[in-house]
Amino acid sequence: MYTATTRAIKVTVKPQYLPDQSDPQKSQFVWAYQVRIENRGDEAAQLRSRHWKITDGLGRLQEVKGPGVIGKTPRLRPGEVFEYTSGTSLSTPSGFMGGTYQMVSEAGENFDIEIPTFSLDTPNASRQLN
Repeated sequence: MYTATTRAIKVTVKPQYLPDQSDPQKSQFVWAYQVRIENRGDEAAQLRSRHWKITDGLGRLQEVKGPGVIGKTPRLRPGEVFEYTSGTSLSTPSGFMGGTYQMVSEAGENFDIEIPTFSLDTPNASRQLN
């Protein structure tokens, strides 16, 4: 698991390679990732948008920006948790991704929280690159 905490909001990510949805012969590698966002602070905050940076094993960068996550813009009061699962695919057997969530406080202040950079690896990534 990978974690990062910004302004008392903790983001934990757990990636998992999905061999049943991948096709290495066609350079298609698929991962799911579970995200847990926990407000450990004393002020409510709402997730407004996301900005992902996804880099494949050859260093090619793809950026994904958009409102909310999985169609939702959760508001987290102190002590509350929001969890979701999503996925990504690469044309290489390894890579990494990370980014930021754009939040807004109860007072109307916009701020970013870090999504920890996490590794996307197939079980045999080094062997497949050769």
